[in-house]
Amino acid sequence: MKKLTPFQMVFIGLFMFLALLGFLTFSGFIKIGSDSKTATLSGKVTMWGTVPAPIMRDLFEDFSRANPDFTVVYNAIEPETFNQELLEAMAEGKGPDMFLLQDDLARSYLNRITAISYAKYPAANFKTNFASATDIFTTPSGILALPLTIDPLIMYYNRSILNTNGVVYPPSNWNEFSDLIPKLTKKNDANQITTSAVALGQFANITNAKDIITTLFLQTGNPIVERDENRIYRSTLIKEAKNNQQLVGALNYYTSFANPLLPNYSWHRGLPKSRDYFISENLAFYFGYASELPGLMNRNPNLDLQIAEMPQMKNASFKVTKSRVTGVAISAFAKDQALALAIAGSMTNASFVRSFARVTGTAPARRDLLATQLADEYMPNVFKSALYSKSWFDPSPADTDNVFKSMVDDVLSNVSTSDNVIQRANGQIDLLLVK
Repeated sequence: MKKLTPFQMVFIGLFMFLALLGFLTFSGFIKIGSDSKTATLSGKVTMWGTVPAPIMRDLFEDFSRANPDFTVVYNAIEPETFNQELLEAMAEGKGPDMFLLQDDLARSYLNRITAISYAKYPAANFKTNFASATDIFTTPSGILALPLTIDPLIMYYNRSILNTNGVVYPPSNWNEFSDLIPKLTKKNDANQITTSAVALGQFANITNAKDIITTLFLQTGNPIVERDENRIYRSTLIKEAKNNQQLVGALNYYTSFANPLLPNYSWHRGLPKSRDYFISENLAFYFGYASELPGLMNRNPNLDLQIAEMPQMKNASFKVTKSRVTGVAISAFAKDQALALAIAGSMTNASFVRSFARVTGTAPARRDLLATQLADEYMPNVFKSALYSKSWFDPSPADTDNVFKSMVDDVLSNVSTSDNVIQRANGQIDLLLVK
């Protein structure tokens, strides 16, 4: 064998060193972009959110053990007043360093959040690491919040009602769903509904009505709101003629369940709130969020419920359901931006995200965790739904509630047509987007 020259030995040694360095960097043993300042960051931050304090206290105790240099002081705010209290605190310079941001409040805080630049967190990495629903937190200037959980809209069903009526499996598409309505809706001698197949058609007494309608709209392929070529947010409800007719069809389908003259009739405004009717075992199907499961079971421990994925359009090439996405955002007024960013990044590690999802009854936003095989009775369908779920850029949840309520009420009362109310809603949402 020919003896290697000193030059060849040095060259081979250098090649092996670089190969080892590349392996360690790719595998995560060596962090790209870390410096001594980042490595030695330590300190305390304040955080606000709507998750009850006892739950977060336990989570942050575990977090502190894993990250002894970081301290998070958490303040729980009631969901009904969270937005107002946070905005007022920020205006007075007393706001938290970080807060848990839900997707429907993203627009409200566009100018009050320090967006994470794509230089620090590349867009490609974000899309690889997190499910598509979390795209709601991405803007041209950066990432508004690092995602933690996804809470998808799913279909709860009463197994006893389905069993009694010979329904073996819950419907997977809306055609199958409609076929079951006459079979599952029961009326008394006075032609009054005593057991309903589903609560659809109305608005005021249907829990999650807006989100059910937006799910139907999203299933047509319409994003409801999107950024145009000038990076301005605009409503897409009248984006193109073909899709507009699909939206009209979706709205007509929804309202058909409140029309006594149609086979789909199963709901009217005189019935109780849909959630309460389901809990009292008088409703076969209920569309609610995954996080509602503990509350439903606590209200009626004997309720024989099960979970299925949201029905889809027949023969559709994709699946969609509405979801709520929660992430951790850094306030523009945070005292130590670098520290807040470091803590936010640590909160997206697998251990914290897994625990946070478990205690909130939601799915993790991380793709690798969504791929986990679960033995749980309910969560597999929640994880599946989270993976293909979407959100939309809601300019003002309270105001858009009124927009969608008016759409439904005006169609049911024959004040206007579905086509006209959709065009009107498009303009109303556009106005809200520029407020």
